[in-house]
Amino acid sequence: MSHPKKRPPTLKTKPKEQVNKKALVWIISSFAVLVILMAVLLLTT
Repeated sequence: MSHPKKRPPTLKTKPKEQVNKKALVWIISSFAVLVILMAVLLLTT
């Protein structure tokens, strides 16, 4: 009872998931911007 509770390893894996989600969002957004730019270039020419 007197021993301090150790934090489970699941708390350490949460920030990694957030980083992965952020990276995915960046990749998807950059890809979307590229697609939009290509579409605009094709339409204007």
